[in-house]
Amino acid sequence: MARKTWAAAATGMAVAALLLMLGAIPNPAASQIPDEVLVVGQIAEPKSLDPHAVTATNDFRILMNLYDGLVRFRSGTLEVEPALARSWEVAEDGKTYTFHLRDGVDFHDGTPFDAEAVKFNFDRMLDEKHPQHDTGPFPLAFFFSAVERAEAVDPLTVRFHLKEPYAPLLSNLAYPTGLLVSPTAVRAKGKEFGRQPVGTGAYRFAQWESNAKVVLERNADYWDGPPTLQAVIFRPLTDANTRLTELLAGGLDLMVEVPPDAVDLLRKAGGFTLYEQAGPHLWFLILNTREGPFKDPRARQAVNYAIDKQALVDQVLQGTATVADSIVPAAFEWAHDDTVEPYPHDPERARRLLREAGAESAELTFLVAEGGSGMLAPIPMATAIQADLAKVGLKVTIRTYEWNTYLGLVNQGLAGKADMAQMAWMTNDPDTLPFLTLRTEALPESGGFNSGYYSNPEVDRLLLEARRSTDRNGRAELYKRIQRIVREDAPWAFVANWKQNAVTTDRVKGFELQPSFLLNLAHVSKSGG
Repeated sequence: MARKTWAAAATGMAVAALLLMLGAIPNPAASQIPDEVLVVGQIAEPKSLDPHAVTATNDFRILMNLYDGLVRFRSGTLEVEPALARSWEVAEDGKTYTFHLRDGVDFHDGTPFDAEAVKFNFDRMLDEKHPQHDTGPFPLAFFFSAVERAEAVDPLTVRFHLKEPYAPLLSNLAYPTGLLVSPTAVRAKGKEFGRQPVGTGAYRFAQWESNAKVVLERNADYWDGPPTLQAVIFRPLTDANTRLTELLAGGLDLMVEVPPDAVDLLRKAGGFTLYEQAGPHLWFLILNTREGPFKDPRARQAVNYAIDKQALVDQVLQGTATVADSIVPAAFEWAHDDTVEPYPHDPERARRLLREAGAESAELTFLVAEGGSGMLAPIPMATAIQADLAKVGLKVTIRTYEWNTYLGLVNQGLAGKADMAQMAWMTNDPDTLPFLTLRTEALPESGGFNSGYYSNPEVDRLLLEARRSTDRNGRAELYKRIQRIVREDAPWAFVANWKQNAVTTDRVKGFELQPSFLLNLAHVSKSGG
């Protein structure tokens, strides 16, 4: 049943492939898009262009080109390098970070970037009494919860005073939540800032036409050298078939998150370059541990045994992902426990565990996204999982939602709504995912993303110890212990780690995938067709 459903979903791709083989679709080199303009096919409409107010990689891909942070990830790595801060020092006790800022940088509105601007950004997120705090909410301000206060020492020096040592700070400053906005623009626009953004980045905001395009234009005064392109247009095309057809017809220069069905097609078509790279991604099912059958860990383990993850990876995702084993993806080599094995596909063991838990023939509600950042093929994957769970006696009802609606629903927690929900995270540090989604204090009612209400005091303790440790080997051992505990508790079904991908026409030069899953277009150009 699942295979038939997946095949039906792929029909549009097959049509596009046939058209290409017949030469019915123009060569992308014949595109009418000017050489100085890059058109990017996005998977969804952005929610906001305020970096402090969004959580989706879909939005981050635009933001990274509008704004800068104090630091950034060195291209091709997750290592941090200077950006708007030229350099920094960390006190011996790990509780004070002093940043020396780049001189002569202005925001796109002409106001100066300085230490007061940095202080404004973090005060706005972290101080509930700040005059512009009501321009939030700031869902990932968790990243900076260890910051007690930011101090503008002089115009080009800013100091962060921490409550305690916090190992992920630099990595989190390089993440989109650490991007710096214009204080003047926030004061002037208020909650509308997210529709009229102002940063210091390689491109400045030009236009946002809802459900049609976001246009960025070249910042000729960019401190790191002006980009070659005159403009970048981000087009939200939520249907994967539509994105592919637009690319084949020459309406896009760059398409992210290529559907599994299209990977081989584009690789063989000519005129395109396909990029693939393993990264810190995890696709999983959140299980509702507060109520229903998944209060019992044996029922949660049963779901993990019941799902044929290898078949999902091989047949639905067509080799574009690998089977996940735990909460820390193998891309974080230093923190990943190689001794942890994925749950094997064992339906008989799943049935036994369900009997022991008294959950035989349970009826489950399963929330499913229609698309979304890193969500891969959510509906075909959901139907395959539904079929696997039916084989062990579980009756699953699927409810699907548009991506931004889905995020709003799931992030508020599953209580009273569902027994399980899909989710995918792409992260910059092994701390991020478990700290924001599995900690007892990260429940939705407390502003966190622990939508399944998992709670284990030992995991809480280890997570806090790991982020306070400044010794990388020590941190690694703590994350490995957390992986082993969480695998046994099974608050999630661990399903797949995606090999991120993107495709460009051969006219696009200088493009690179980043392990952070972010999209840096400052050094991308196009050649004539």
